[in-house]
Amino acid sequence: MSHDHDDRPQLTAAQAAAVLNPPAGRNGGDLVVETLQGLGATTVFGLPGQHALGMFDALRRSSLRYVGLRVENNAGFAADAYGRITGEVAPLLLSTGPGALTSLAALQEAAAASAPVLAISSQIPTAGLGGGRHGYLHELRDQQASVRDIVKSVHTVRSASQIPSAIAAAWESALTAPHGPVWVEIPQDVLLAETTLPVVSAMDATPRELYPRPELTIAAAHLLSNAERPVIIAGGGVVRSDASGKLRALAEKIDAPVVTTFGGKGAFPWEHPLSLRSWLEDRHTTDFLEDADVLLVVGSGLGELSSNYHTFRPRGRVIQIEADAGKLESNHPALGIHSDAREALADLLEAVERREDPAAAERVRTVLEKVRVRIEAQELTLEQQVLAAVREALPDAAPSFWDMTILAYWAWSAFDARRPNTMHSAQGAGGLGYGFPAAIGAAAADPTKPVLAVSGDGGAMYSIAELATARQYDLPLTWLIVDDGGYGILREYMTGAFGETTGTELARPDFVALAESFGVPAVRTTPESLAADLSKALATPGPSVVVLPALLRMFEPTHL
Repeated sequence: MSHDHDDRPQLTAAQAAAVLNPPAGRNGGDLVVETLQGLGATTVFGLPGQHALGMFDALRRSSLRYVGLRVENNAGFAADAYGRITGEVAPLLLSTGPGALTSLAALQEAAAASAPVLAISSQIPTAGLGGGRHGYLHELRDQQASVRDIVKSVHTVRSASQIPSAIAAAWESALTAPHGPVWVEIPQDVLLAETTLPVVSAMDATPRELYPRPELTIAAAHLLSNAERPVIIAGGGVVRSDASGKLRALAEKIDAPVVTTFGGKGAFPWEHPLSLRSWLEDRHTTDFLEDADVLLVVGSGLGELSSNYHTFRPRGRVIQIEADAGKLESNHPALGIHSDAREALADLLEAVERREDPAAAERVRTVLEKVRVRIEAQELTLEQQVLAAVREALPDAAPSFWDMTILAYWAWSAFDARRPNTMHSAQGAGGLGYGFPAAIGAAAADPTKPVLAVSGDGGAMYSIAELATARQYDLPLTWLIVDDGGYGILREYMTGAFGETTGTELARPDFVALAESFGVPAVRTTPESLAADLSKALATPGPSVVVLPALLRMFEPTHL
């Protein structure tokens, strides 16, 4: 068997000499950073630890920019946001044992939101591996077992020459649809051992494309072309695959109303005549979706939040386009199309016949009016005033990151994201503490735009330490903390279920004084001055904090 080498790049004499005489003083850590550079990485996140020092020492011999956070879980959230904003792999450098385990909640969110995070963890020395309980610092019986349930793929390294291939395989896995977090594990002694291997040059880790099968496209196009009441649900897969333009073209070609999931915010223009917006936690919307004779679901598994807490019962035919094969028909029988959203929408757009329905926009207006009347009857003017103030202050192109807090729950349904890939939250896994460290990752990805983080006082306490990070790197982000003295949404849930609360009330610091102690300017605001104070903070270079003392309430659920 012969190979044709003619198309391979030919080395110059100088390059050949460099390959044959690599610089002295390199170790396994250098192979890690050289591989990352060869794959196109520019920024890495993380936190050093004893077993990982070989990687961190190698960073200073590289052109990679390091953004170090104060808690591994927060570093994971920052990498997650970097991956979401750029669509590129976000390397996350971790130590062993406690350092590795502390990142797991962030990796669960990255998995739920399909964010391409490449976690590279150290391990105890090779001699201690195998579960023999040798008593090394940070030793786990089986570190990989702790991450296997969370990440897309696990890649182990046991010698220096395995490093480039393992990282390249993980990189390809992270970027193959559906995107997701991956794990590479390298023992301490392999990272520290000197290497005479040549410097790693350009690596190829091109992800596989995921195309729809043609017979499924034909069947779906036939259903949509002949539907009487087609409706589209657009999920996060539309945003991740940069398919919002194709989604709009398809909706307009067949006059189909579109509702976006909370993960799909911005996938369809909010003010479009066919836009049902994001009112998924509303029975009027649920009824409308159930009445569709053909429902096209793109880039969503129709999970709990996207199905009005599993009360949604479609009566028509469902077509589901989903890159994660495990989500196909996981909740409802459907014509399941395993494909990247962009590729499937492109094929559908060509295959469907134009269909005109002058009544579609009127039906959308009717639903939105019913929603408006329902919300207005609950006299939640403060909540709507606060959300409107945030929208007024935030530039259209500025990304926002929302923690699990009442204002975020409002924003899922009622906030106009205006542009795709600008509004993100932790609604995939639902863990606390996402907003501020995620905003750090986004600001590191694009420091030309201001970034907004929104937290409650409970969630804010998870990431106070990262005020030091924001100040150290002078990142352009503003943190809005809505202070209601506790876990507000849990307070509502417990009061509704049990008539009283337990464990929801919190002592908290003076957030303004605390931020200023980090050298971060802060202001206490009111609902009336929020828009002006937020606008000023977002327009000022560097980090800032805006604290809003307010007790917000949720709108009444319709699924109970």
